[in-house]
Amino acid sequence: MALRIKSHWKDEDRERSLPDIASALAYIAWRIAMEKAINLHCQRFVYRDDAQRLAVIQEYLVFLIQVADRLSHGDLDDQDRRVLITELAKNVFAHVQDNSQDLLGPGDYGSPFIALLNGRSGEYAEYQLADDGPSYAFLRHLGYEIQTLMGDKEENRWVIDQVMDKDGWDAYKAFSKAYRDLFE
Repeated sequence: MALRIKSHWKDEDRERSLPDIASALAYIAWRIAMEKAINLHCQRFVYRDDAQRLAVIQEYLVFLIQVADRLSHGDLDDQDRRVLITELAKNVFAHVQDNSQDLLGPGDYGSPFIALLNGRSGEYAEYQLADDGPSYAFLRHLGYEIQTLMGDKEENRWVIDQVMDKDGWDAYKAFSKAYRDLFE
């Protein structure tokens, strides 16, 4: 079943602020990341527990924030880009914190996510996002990180291929379309 994403504003004539757009992008990123984590399960990859599934979702979220940063590079000046990506990260932080608390109980789940985002940002900086999408290395990095999270169980040994060849690419396409739609 395809994920349906609403990425057009109800009142198209009203001007939206960058924080408004970032909030919508964070919600869309969460939905895409969650759907991709569910798809891995549907493809018969095995999660140990909800914490592992949330970790996979967070890897997708980091990837999508990197995509947003690259897409905004040509569209916005440095100050506006900084505002957009900072607000996006703050909103994603809230989604991670709220949903993790719901599944895992009380705790600080947002701060480790921000640490993960900061660490991965340096890693993803080495990879290219061209007009036609993320480079092989960009998608491979996402796949590698998810493979590392999923472990080396027999059922999960091909998860990197699923992420690189299908799910990562589909996540990019859905998110980049929503990004462009929200700025129209």
